[in-house]
Amino acid sequence: MRSPLLLLHILAGTLGMLSGFVAVFLRKGSRRHGLAGSVFVIAMLCLSSTGVFLAIMKSQPGNILGGTLTFYLVATAWMTARRRDGEPSILDWGAFLVVLAVAAIEVTLGLEAAMSPSGLKYDYPPGPYFFLGSVAVLAAAGDVRMLARRGISGTRRIARHLWRMCFALFIAAASIFLARQQIFPALFRKTGILFLLSFLPLLLMIFWLIRVRFKNAYQERMIARVQPLKSIPGGETTVRTAA
Repeated sequence: MRSPLLLLHILAGTLGMLSGFVAVFLRKGSRRHGLAGSVFVIAMLCLSSTGVFLAIMKSQPGNILGGTLTFYLVATAWMTARRRDGEPSILDWGAFLVVLAVAAIEVTLGLEAAMSPSGLKYDYPPGPYFFLGSVAVLAAAGDVRMLARRGISGTRRIARHLWRMCFALFIAAASIFLARQQIFPALFRKTGILFLLSFLPLLLMIFWLIRVRFKNAYQERMIARVQPLKSIPGGETTVRTAA
């Protein structure tokens, strides 16, 4: 039973990594970006769900939490892109409860690892628990803001979609390139390519978040300048000429 699941897990991970990097580099909003993003979502949901199931079979709580967080990030990022400006649904409330539970368990296990004589809890030191726990807390805080405002739109919606997708890609990349360096040629390990591929999603996430924030801020300033001109007779003609 484990063999078919493991094969599906590997295939989904490979497809998720390829489609994820393709989607990140394509122009946002384009048809090709949407297609690559859809493939990434399906692959990552398969990857994380099979990873959780395999971790349950192997009694690996750390991987169960990591897979659950990855599934949550991809699912909520997809819902954010699909819903546009609609109000939150029952799925958003369910996702919030899931990530809140993940955050609480991650922090608890991190504290137990820190206080353990061996400095480990389920073979992991405190660092990974606190790191993923902080990400879960950040995601939960974003859910609270969205639920309190009864929706999300504009730049905040794009930023929510971007960082969740990119961070899920980072988790998958780190699980492959950092945690399993032994499966790659020695040249990759010596040159640092594996580290670059692991942290590239985070670098791209920062780039796109900055770009979206400043681009939208620039567009808002231009709209604010154009609207008063349009209220003046002949103002619209003047704006078009200047453009």
